[in-house]
Amino acid sequence: MSITSKTDHSPDHAATKRWAALSVLFIASFMNLIDVSIVNVALPQIEADTGATPTQLEWVAAIYVLALAVGLLPCGRFGDVFGRRRMFIWGLIGFTVSSAVCGLAPDVVDLIIARAAKGIAAAMMVPQVLAIAHVIFPPEEKSRVFGLFGTVSSLAVVAGPIIGGALISADIAGLGWRLAFLINIPLGIAALIGTRTFVPALEAETDSRPDWIGTTLFTVAAILLVLPLIEGRALGWPWWTFAAITVSIPVTLAFMAYEQKHSAAGHSALMPPSLLANMPYLRRLGLVILFFSGVPGLFLVLAIFLQSGFGLTALQSGLVTTPFPVGVMLASMTTDRFANRYLSLRIAIGAALLLIGMISLRSVILSTGAELNPYAFTPPLLICGFGMGTAIMSLFQVTMSSVERQDAGAGSGAMQAFQQIGAALGIAIAGSIFFGSLGEGGMETEADIAPRFVDAAATATLYSIAVFGTLTLLVGASAWKKGETTA
Repeated sequence: MSITSKTDHSPDHAATKRWAALSVLFIASFMNLIDVSIVNVALPQIEADTGATPTQLEWVAAIYVLALAVGLLPCGRFGDVFGRRRMFIWGLIGFTVSSAVCGLAPDVVDLIIARAAKGIAAAMMVPQVLAIAHVIFPPEEKSRVFGLFGTVSSLAVVAGPIIGGALISADIAGLGWRLAFLINIPLGIAALIGTRTFVPALEAETDSRPDWIGTTLFTVAAILLVLPLIEGRALGWPWWTFAAITVSIPVTLAFMAYEQKHSAAGHSALMPPSLLANMPYLRRLGLVILFFSGVPGLFLVLAIFLQSGFGLTALQSGLVTTPFPVGVMLASMTTDRFANRYLSLRIAIGAALLLIGMISLRSVILSTGAELNPYAFTPPLLICGFGMGTAIMSLFQVTMSSVERQDAGAGSGAMQAFQQIGAALGIAIAGSIFFGSLGEGGMETEADIAPRFVDAAATATLYSIAVFGTLTLLVGASAWKKGETTA
């Protein structure tokens, strides 16, 4: 892949232009990252304004990450086929337009549809960010680029709830929760102008073709798994919910068989057969799904617990949960010095810290009376964040260590896709537990509402406790076998 340039530039000018291009790419990445977290603080106001049911609120949060998950693999490949810059621009336009539709949605159904479109647009945009950066920067500058990407990602995670809470609480022009989506419009327009100005055109691989059948099978398998988990509770778990989950297994196997056959015929597959036959990699993808299912749903629960249960504003709710991303940042800075050493041990320690933090968080929730003490949430959330930051990069590294160099791009894309599937599953499971525990009254305001929210939130944390307890045992045993605990 090479850069197509119409004009010659001096080295200094070329360097300035590629760093300006990186700034544009980072704006797009920032928009995607804050959109995952910003919606949580908006959910209580969305419910109050639109009359959304608990199931619909789950869909508002889950549909974005689900659409992003199923789109990451094919859209990463589409960038090779149609051109990285072109795919990035299409995704950026789609993201900006769908953000406007979200902000202007007249009801929750239209909001859910717009969030799905937004997730697909994000899937078009996100894989191109690092791919373009990889091409336009020389090898000696790439470590600095990826370091900056990590910093921007961390800042986005911290800023999402705070920015969303501040915008919603400001209630400019009476727009309330809509501002959490409309803020993307000026950012998107700025990114589009910057892309046209600074990001170079990149040649496409014209001999490749999209894998439409593989994309369809992958999408159907993901939907069959997540759909019944979100809808099942509200519908009383009819037979078809269990049937759909069961059918997702043969559809997944059909996807794997088709990819092998498609590749054997000389075509470009969504996932190379070498990855599908790589059992260490597939096992670690399972760990990625499990790990990332343990946190996102809990933050959906916390936002509703703090706002609907105890009357905090959106900004106050965002500030209460800020210690978690701060912990992630602190751990990332602390663990950098270990490079590629003690990977399994670091994952096990991170999972153990998350387990301790989740147990402590449950204790804080259970001890909450009629009055909420927001400062009591700081220690457990800080511990959870530090555990997340300790484990996350090590988990990515150990997963990719089982992938051959020629499969690195596809392996990384699949890992990100399954990370998002894990997040969607976590939202579905934690949301079902929480709203199911709230009972028939749901989020309706009543005099003794606080105890019901305490019980429901405490029950929802049990899933996260089970996830990180399991991971601590599994990965801890692996670290022990490798001798990392005595190194």
